[in-house]
Amino acid sequence: MANTLLMPKATAVWLVDNTALSFEQIAQFCGLHPLEVKAIADGESAQGIKGMDPIMTGQLTRDEIARAEKDPNHRLKLSDPKVRVPESKRKGPRYTPLSKRQDRPNAILWLVRNHPELKDAQIARLVGTTKSTIDQIRDRKHWNSANLQPMDPVTLGLASQIDLDMEVNRASRGREQAQPAGDTLLPAALTERLVPAPERPKDEDAELDASAVFAKLSALKSKDKDDEADEE
Repeated sequence: MANTLLMPKATAVWLVDNTALSFEQIAQFCGLHPLEVKAIADGESAQGIKGMDPIMTGQLTRDEIARAEKDPNHRLKLSDPKVRVPESKRKGPRYTPLSKRQDRPNAILWLVRNHPELKDAQIARLVGTTKSTIDQIRDRKHWNSANLQPMDPVTLGLASQIDLDMEVNRASRGREQAQPAGDTLLPAALTERLVPAPERPKDEDAELDASAVFAKLSALKSKDKDDEADEE
């Protein structure tokens, strides 16, 4: 359980201003250097820091301070806290129950095959294994490679779906998306440019040509009649 002094420098400021303790006693209790405590007393250090009363926080008693003031060789001792805060656990490999450790190689094989983007460190975090084991399974050098079957670690209870999705998204971040293979549809804007204008039906063109011919013949006949009238 953790039992450390809260705000050492602010506590030192309060002890300098409110007690007759020596610089060495205050330095030992607050984890400071005696010269630093002397600088606080001289006003050269900790300017603007408001002193914190260790008696109010329950980390010192008045009797303990009085005992230390009478005996310069007495070392101040922290009072037992009323509420103990457990120390944070060290980060390490994920613990895997003994009943599920035999399924761990199958989970590693599943991750290697289905999520090749995952790094070895990510696989190790997910199922609680080592890099050497991952390499052996990936290279088919594991002692039980012939009997391994890829199995989802979430189904096996070795990892949660949230943790798996988080690691996959983290591994995929920054990777280029795969280009679609094979024939694909062109954008609509591009296809509109490539579509040729509709051609006129041949019958319509033929009809237009016949009309033009008849019009020319009519014009020629009228011209011949005019010439004959002039000759008479």
